[in-house]
Amino acid sequence: MDPSVPPGSSAREWPDDQLAALLGVGVRTLRPLGAGGFGIPYSADLEDGRRVFVKADRNATAAFHHEAWGLRWLAQVDGGVRTPAVLAVGSGLLVLDWVDPAPPSERAAAEFGRRLAITHRAGAPGFGRDVDSVIASEPLPGGGTATSWVDFYRAARLEPFLTRAVDRQAIDDHDRRAVEQVIDELPRLAGPEEPPARLHGDLWSGNVLWNDHDATVVDPAAYGGHRETDLAMLALFGLPQLSTVVSAYHAEFELADGWQRRVVLHQLFPLLVHAVIFGGGYGAQAGRAARTALAPTRRGVR
Repeated sequence: MDPSVPPGSSAREWPDDQLAALLGVGVRTLRPLGAGGFGIPYSADLEDGRRVFVKADRNATAAFHHEAWGLRWLAQVDGGVRTPAVLAVGSGLLVLDWVDPAPPSERAAAEFGRRLAITHRAGAPGFGRDVDSVIASEPLPGGGTATSWVDFYRAARLEPFLTRAVDRQAIDDHDRRAVEQVIDELPRLAGPEEPPARLHGDLWSGNVLWNDHDATVVDPAAYGGHRETDLAMLALFGLPQLSTVVSAYHAEFELADGWQRRVVLHQLFPLLVHAVIFGGGYGAQAGRAARTALAPTRRGVR
């Protein structure tokens, strides 16, 4: 049984009624868009002529509020990355402006890289957030008391998710020890200190929706962190036109020396998250990433 749908209701009936009540306008058509990573996604045509994107999950109201907060926080930056407007959130629903995607182009990639740099440069009050939130289905520590990125990455990202991966038997002892060594050596591996950047926080390729001239980002797990983290996440699952994105980013907001070598260091956190959620070979990938980060010569995104 789908936990998002109450007993005796279809997946269509529940969002139909709740969506109309939340928006104050009738729903003409509601079409499921397939399995979502978190929440059931729909496109909805409203009686006032608008098309909107809807995620529905009765158990995810808190998560949707965090997602909505992240979209609004990113949208505050003039000239920064584009986000869909949050139209409504509540009652197990998140309603966003509809985005018509298009194939990525070099022009769009360059504009996206430039805008991402502007968002990062806008900064954050500190590392992390002042509240705990979520990433996908997992609780995400706020870590807002950290005074440096090294302390934040250690205590609010690597240590908690390594512990969960071990508890769920998603990483073996050999790979666990490699991650622990990275944690111990973070001050050496982290590179130059930087102020906290305004991060999307879950910027894999599936959360970048291209159009003819730019891109829109969705599904953030936003917080103040190291800007190399977002770039490393883009590389982890193969963003199209990545080299163009990075070149435009670097031209707008120059990256610190050695950033290529640190890509795997920043990829270690999302790999641990995937190990916790999906198991499989992600624990072994995390171990390999840790050993690469520790190696004297390392390869990154170019």
